[in-house]
Amino acid sequence: MDHKKYMRRCLELAESGAGFVSPNPMVGAVIVYQNRIIGEGYHQKYGQPHAEVNAVKAVLERYPNAAELLKEATIYVSLEPCAHHGKTPPCADLIIKHQIPKVVVGCRDPFVQVDGKGIEKLRNAGIEVIENVLEAECLDLNKRFFTRVLKQRPYIILKWAETADGFFAPEDGSQQWISDPLSKRLVHQWRSEEDAVLVGKNTAANDNPQLNNRYQPEAKQPKRVVLDRRLELKSSLNLFDQSAETFVFNEVKTAFDGKIK
Repeated sequence: MDHKKYMRRCLELAESGAGFVSPNPMVGAVIVYQNRIIGEGYHQKYGQPHAEVNAVKAVLERYPNAAELLKEATIYVSLEPCAHHGKTPPCADLIIKHQIPKVVVGCRDPFVQVDGKGIEKLRNAGIEVIENVLEAECLDLNKRFFTRVLKQRPYIILKWAETADGFFAPEDGSQQWISDPLSKRLVHQWRSEEDAVLVGKNTAANDNPQLNNRYQPEAKQPKRVVLDRRLELKSSLNLFDQSAETFVFNEVKTAFDGKIK
């Protein structure tokens, strides 16, 4: 069986959750019976069923003999199945319940409540587990999640736009678009994938950015963060329109005004 082929499909599915599942990782799952995909799913939204649950559900809804098929199938999942009760029950228990005999895992989940426990639970139940199929790709998919869990810090993207000769803006400070439409769309995609966007006082004052995701408004909106040591920014700026949670780092006061903190 071509494990990499099916794991690539898991990765494709997982990416559909980008912008909707944070702080959870993106995960995709595929169930294969006799070299044919009979069910697939992905983690669609934070707090909702995980990828394995959706894949099993797809099989149960499609095939009258689903119970028998699952007992002879292989489930591929891009991240180790969870073994703990969080917002949803453990996926390892679901796999054991349906007696799926083989599990192929892209990479382990380093989260302290999982971290090998899901794989251990499956093996203790007599299920064959194959690990580290397309591990590098699976790790890269959730680099934000792994950075937070393993390094206890945010994953950071530095973003700026400049002209071919190395300038950010005209000398007179007037606004002029440098980014092309494709770059703008990419930036908005990033905003849905990150938890916060940070700018300095000058950027906030000169550009008056909204720092939201307008290309995919149904996705998660990032928190807005601005550095303004002396609270000199005008309250009429877009950052203070109360449309999103906004943090102002300053040396003057610690007070709350609606979503402005």
